Amino acid sequence: MKALRTHEVGGPDTLTLDEVETPTPGKGQVLVDVKACAINYPDTLMIRDLYQFKPERPYAPGGEISGVIAELGEGVCGWKVGDRVIAMLGNGGLAEQVAVEAARLFAIPDGVDFPTAASILMTYGTTIHGLKDRGDIAEGQTVLVLGAAGGVGLSAVELAKAYGARVVAAVSSEEKAEVARKAGADEVVIYPTGDIDKDASKELAGQFKVAVGPQGADIVYDIVGGAYSEPALRSLAWEGRHLVIGFPAGIPKIPLNLTLLKSCDIRGVFWGAFTAREPEKNRQNIAELFDLLAAGKINPLVSETFPLEKGGEAIAKLENRQAIGKLVVTMD
Repeated sequence: MKALRTHEVGGPDTLTLDEVETPTPGKGQVLVDVKACAINYPDTLMIRDLYQFKPERPYAPGGEISGVIAELGEGVCGWKVGDRVIAMLGNGGLAEQVAVEAARLFAIPDGVDFPTAASILMTYGTTIHGLKDRGDIAEGQTVLVLGAAGGVGLSAVELAKAYGARVVAAVSSEEKAEVARKAGADEVVIYPTGDIDKDASKELAGQFKVAVGPQGADIVYDIVGGAYSEPALRSLAWEGRHLVIGFPAGIPKIPLNLTLLKSCDIRGVFWGAFTAREPEKNRQNIAELFDLLAAGKINPLVSETFPLEKGGEAIAKLENRQAIGKLVVTMD
């Protein structure tokens, strides 16, 4: 079988398409014929050894797949060959076949295609955990979403709307603003790119405050970090929650006096650790996502697909913050 693998620390251009042996499913595992693998931000970090997990090389990046069960390992119950499934792997997804722990599998709902199915777990799983478990979202609240046109950002727009919130989407271009509006955003702020000095930061904070309204944002969903975090935090309401998701723009330095003045919280959202520590609660969240998908309240935007040999291009596009919605590698 073929797999797109990393052999050395480096960018997407260092990945090579290799011919490797088909894995044999061990006890409690299944062999999955991979049909689609979604690209996520950790994929850009792992191949550069910048992520908290550093798998032994060579390995295929790609942590979110959909496919069909091809073989059952010893002791696997509740699944059969031919079942359509999705799974989170950590890595290994950019390959034609992969061995997966059966406990990591979820059944693909009827009528959902493979690229869409591969785009649900990490983005929407992160966001439902963030908004519900960490953000205490409630109907009628206001949510400011940074990076609102990417896969995670769009999931935040859709889920916040599904929970009855007013959503302000912050994006970097008019093209992305239109995508956020189509996803349900009530208001859009187009923020500057490049260096943001003190004056620009103050101006951006003013834009956020106008957009969220005089009471402030109850929740900031911060996927971006960098110089964008402090202006967003300044727009929080009294006792608001600033949810920390990721840092593609860099790790920010926040003046802690702001948390005192607003009596607000800065809360981390680490979905991967949550799934390991509270697997049953995570399964309940995923089941709720499937219900929302069936009801048409969420719908992952797969903006572009790539063949396996061009998987590095998909990772590069996400790394360069050029992606709108989800980028997916397909194996057919």
